[in-house]
Amino acid sequence: MKHTPLKNFDTVSGAALSDFIEAGHEWPVARLFGLPLVCGAREEMARHIVSRVGASRASTINFINAHCVNQQRRDREYRDALEGSDLLLPDGIGMEIGAKLCGLKLGENLNGTDLFPALCREAATQGTGIFLLGGVPGAADGAADWATTHFPALRVAGTHSGYFSPEEEELLIERINRSRAGILLVGFGVPLQEKWIARNRHRITAPVVMGVGGLFDYYSGRIPRAPKLVRACKSEWVWRLAMEPRRMAKRYIWGNAVFLAYAAATGAANRGVFEKLNAAGKRVVDVVLASLAIMALLPILIVTAFAIRTEDRGPVLFRQTRIGEDGRPFSMIKFRSMYTDAEERRNALLAQSERDGTCFKMRNDPRITRTGRFIRRFSIDELPQLFNVLGGSMSLVGPRPALPSEVTTYRGSHWQRLQGKPGITCTWQVRGRAEIPFERQAIMDRAYLKRTNLWVDLKLLLCTPGAVFSGRGAY
Repeated sequence: MKHTPLKNFDTVSGAALSDFIEAGHEWPVARLFGLPLVCGAREEMARHIVSRVGASRASTINFINAHCVNQQRRDREYRDALEGSDLLLPDGIGMEIGAKLCGLKLGENLNGTDLFPALCREAATQGTGIFLLGGVPGAADGAADWATTHFPALRVAGTHSGYFSPEEEELLIERINRSRAGILLVGFGVPLQEKWIARNRHRITAPVVMGVGGLFDYYSGRIPRAPKLVRACKSEWVWRLAMEPRRMAKRYIWGNAVFLAYAAATGAANRGVFEKLNAAGKRVVDVVLASLAIMALLPILIVTAFAIRTEDRGPVLFRQTRIGEDGRPFSMIKFRSMYTDAEERRNALLAQSERDGTCFKMRNDPRITRTGRFIRRFSIDELPQLFNVLGGSMSLVGPRPALPSEVTTYRGSHWQRLQGKPGITCTWQVRGRAEIPFERQAIMDRAYLKRTNLWVDLKLLLCTPGAVFSGRGAY
């Protein structure tokens, strides 16, 4: 059989492992698309894989390229198989581009085709046998011939094509185990090989099992490898597309476009781009709607101010320090609904609070004026907070701002309420207001902050008028 020269599989070397390895000789990983990819150099990785055989460490090793990323997004079983791997190795220019878009750095391109010669060399040196399983009939045999020609000391424990019936599977696994191979290379293609390995790993005694895709086709000479210059330009996928346009068009044209879009979106999410856009959109909506509301409600604002002033000649507005986003205090404005000495009388009434824990509430609070009782009933006292919204210290929708004295009693996850800008209305304001206990309010606020977006805000704003006119929990 005519063999492909070893030099045809040489690739341009990347960074040394020492550039990436961490103290304690642990393999560093970069978490990309939710998967932990090993950062390393090819020769060191080959030695590490063979060393796992010597240490009898049962290991499943798989490769991840752009096509794999697309597949695992829509195939839960395949995703589970990848997550169950002991090592995931980055394969191809797609992963390098994806890492850059996500602000990460990988080591060398550790694709199986380039890793195979180094793996064979190290296995031959250490006396580790390999078993080649997969490909069309003859492909595994051809790859084995290539390996033993270039590395005569290598022990090929056995070969078998990727075609066998379910009935033959048991006998095949027994044969693999009897061969005493240290490394089993499985080349069924993605995602079949990973799923097969995951289902059968407990039955296989080989310490290391690797999914290697179409590796056998290259080394058997069935499919020519891209010239070294093409590989150096990181354009091997273009060569494969040219060699097999019908089979590879969907994967490399449509698939690469989908991958790049996903990588760009993931990178944007990692950099907080979507959060910033959402925050900017929320701010625009706040300013526009608050301005319109002030103009539309101006007659009510004027009448309310007149009624408050007439009742007891006290100030119309009440300013109170509240705790805003990230724990920053700010001055919140309300129509005054209590007598001017309300704060001094608060401590004497704490024991009569009708809400356990953090917040103080009384249905018949004696500090509330006649006008105050009416404007509280319809939340008119909150309307001046529209000016807080215009000033940027509040939003139309968000957790209600807490008093400093309330914040000092926060425990555990209560603090998460302060991770967003406080609002005039919120989830629990439209679902019972003061009737909802504080612990439940905190849970609802945290849930809102985790899924906040303009659509959620719009729905809460639309529900607010109904909640106000119902009067439920307003006291």
